[in-house]
Amino acid sequence: MQYKSVYFIGIGGIGMSAIARYYLKKGLAVAGYDKTPTPLTRELEAEGAAIHYSDDATLIPEAFRDEAATLVVYTPAVPAEHTELQYFLAHHFDIQKRAQVLGTLTHALRGLCVAGTHGKTTTSSMTAHVLHQSHLDCNAFLGGITKNYGTNYILAPESDYVVIEADEFDRSFHWLAPYATVITATDPDHLDIYGTKEAYLESFRHYTELIKPGGFLVLHTGLEMQPHTVDGVTTYTYSRDEGDFHAANLRIGGGEICFDLVSPLGNISDISLGVPVGINIENGIAAMALAQIAGATSEEIRRGMASFRGVDRRFDFHVRTATKAYLSDYAHHPEEIRQSIKSIREVYPGKRIVGIFQPHLYTRTRDFYREFADALSQLDEVILTEIYPAREQPIPGVTSQLILDNLKPGVEHRLIRKADVLDVVRETSFDVLITLGAGDLDDYASAIAEIVSNQ
Repeated sequence: MQYKSVYFIGIGGIGMSAIARYYLKKGLAVAGYDKTPTPLTRELEAEGAAIHYSDDATLIPEAFRDEAATLVVYTPAVPAEHTELQYFLAHHFDIQKRAQVLGTLTHALRGLCVAGTHGKTTTSSMTAHVLHQSHLDCNAFLGGITKNYGTNYILAPESDYVVIEADEFDRSFHWLAPYATVITATDPDHLDIYGTKEAYLESFRHYTELIKPGGFLVLHTGLEMQPHTVDGVTTYTYSRDEGDFHAANLRIGGGEICFDLVSPLGNISDISLGVPVGINIENGIAAMALAQIAGATSEEIRRGMASFRGVDRRFDFHVRTATKAYLSDYAHHPEEIRQSIKSIREVYPGKRIVGIFQPHLYTRTRDFYREFADALSQLDEVILTEIYPAREQPIPGVTSQLILDNLKPGVEHRLIRKADVLDVVRETSFDVLITLGAGDLDDYASAIAEIVSNQ
């Protein structure tokens, strides 16, 4: 069906906004609702989207009330009783989850998808950048704002490829039909959705069954999940040090990381990372594997990796001087935090590293507070704020204190109000400061950077 307009419920979400931009570029009318205005919604409005911020069906523009001409896209984070969602349901509109829309694109194009508990956004953004500047080009729908393009999507109508971040939340990635996919990690998460670790792993196993015949699966070595691929799918493994794709001749120093890619599709020498942190070695290997599968040349891959500038809130340096550094990272799962801190230690050996962590979701804190404490104990000092609730209501007894009480002995620690974070930064001694989490602590990033720059 050919629609003339698309209405988004939750248009300001990072994934939703990418699809909204896709339809705006295609020339369709776009409108939507979100809870609060943000820089992203303001950009969408400037690009032509009509957005309002009250859940009120009377605010839906008249042009979007024709069920035959309007597609409705919603995020699973929106509650079922949402007034506007109920309006569209009652009037029998075609209503699709964001993942369904992406799934349609993977059926029509060659989907290069990146799934996994962590590393999805950086790896998919690297893949998209390498392909976009190659002779292949690509469309892309990403979970973060890339620094190369200042946006979370790439539109290339002539390309056969689409790069997609395959999100396991709410089993969204089950709508996809990848041509090739990477799975970075399967550390259990979203247990509010899955209930058990076994159900979480089974969800990834089912995802591997969705790869198109003749396609490719690239698995991180050592995953507990065993794939259920269809016949005709080629499976590869990768990691930093072993697997079909891995790094060799690794050189780290002077603010640079260089290595050679060992690959069954052809080795590539002298890869230089545009964002030289240890965690990006594996992200880069996975991205290069997808780029090679797609048909990018060695020189295109080498050039793309060197010119990749990173993603907002993913190991995002705001201050780098001879004496101080401040960066923010979206890490909100224990293993992400562990890898992030490990990478910082690699770049800044022997330095005093302080982290400010805003836990994300009551359920995640309840399920993983011991693991969070263990990962954060790698820091010299741990500063915790209150939990960011996102879509959840408080759970009795679940607070940041659970994490604090389980830190390893000897780790400096304190619990603060998020509202006091700027004063805390002013009075804290550190060589490197990192703010961690997927909530709204990043709203303070610019102010923190100014304080650190003047210390």
